[in-house]
Amino acid sequence: MDPQPVTPPPADPVSPINLDLPEETPAPPEKKSGALREVLSTIGVLIAALSVALALIAFVFQSYQVSGPSMEQTLQDQDRLIVWKLPRTWARVTGHAYLPHRGDVVIFTQSNLAQYGQENTKQLIKRVIGLPGDRIVVANNVITVYNKEHPKGFQPDKTLPYGSHITEPAQQEVDVTLGKNQLFVCGDNRTNSLDSRFFGPISANQLIGKLVMRVLPLNQAERF
Repeated sequence: MDPQPVTPPPADPVSPINLDLPEETPAPPEKKSGALREVLSTIGVLIAALSVALALIAFVFQSYQVSGPSMEQTLQDQDRLIVWKLPRTWARVTGHAYLPHRGDVVIFTQSNLAQYGQENTKQLIKRVIGLPGDRIVVANNVITVYNKEHPKGFQPDKTLPYGSHITEPAQQEVDVTLGKNQLFVCGDNRTNSLDSRFFGPISANQLIGKLVMRVLPLNQAERF
């Protein structure tokens, strides 16, 4: 008998294999680029902070240290002060002169001091005694101010609150009338102060700012 042909069994259906690969994840930025950005960002913050600090010092307020005895007993040598500069800055922006009040303590730049044995140009701290238009007379160790409000004169050292700090007489004979934007300034230690009694009136343009606070020493911290 001839053998019967063998029919192979039907093949099992085959499911197609999903050959889709996951999407390629972008490579992370190189570490060097990230570090560079951080460095540049830090430098930018430091530059911005420095710029703000310099702007504040130049236009708003500044710390000063007293050097010398000319403002005793109000201020002592080495006292640390805060000087308010914004009114002067605003005056310059608006084109007007900054004029402090009588009795204010101010910082200003004074030149031509070599003739008195000092560094030729220095920043000084003194008290405002005379304002524009005042006639200032220093005689017999007394300062007298004459103006429209006081045609017979008055003595600011005796009538203003700061007078209690003046412990020495006002030596040197003076008779001067102040012009526009001129100020007459004196140190509270009248026997040891180089001021307007010697180098004359100062201009409002010389002003740097007004004393507003003593911060050191801490036990003598005070607002002015």
